[in-house]
Amino acid sequence: MYLEDRTVRLQLWDTSGQERFTSLIPSYIRDSSVAIIVYDVANRQSFLNTNKWVEEVRQERGSDVIIILVGNKTDLVDKRQVSIEEGDAKSRDSGVMFIETSAKAGFNIKPLF
Repeated sequence: MYLEDRTVRLQLWDTSGQERFTSLIPSYIRDSSVAIIVYDVANRQSFLNTNKWVEEVRQERGSDVIIILVGNKTDLVDKRQVSIEEGDAKSRDSGVMFIETSAKAGFNIKPLF
């Protein structure tokens, strides 16, 4: 797509944290300008796993990449295990951007991108 005076190419790679994609992830990261690391607000372990992903992106790209931590599934209000304050604190500690979304409800998807 054209954005102001340049062409922007958007490729999204959803590995879902699956082990079978582990060997491919460095090649995805290597050519990236932005990394969106998503966790499920109703799954504390997915939140804890974000440390590994932030570190992997930084190891591959250093400071030449924008990293955004995304808490998804905010529509699961009764099942929430990770507060917005925890997500925000982790993003500040890691030096990355932060936003919460709900892909199902369409909440904050446009602002994320």
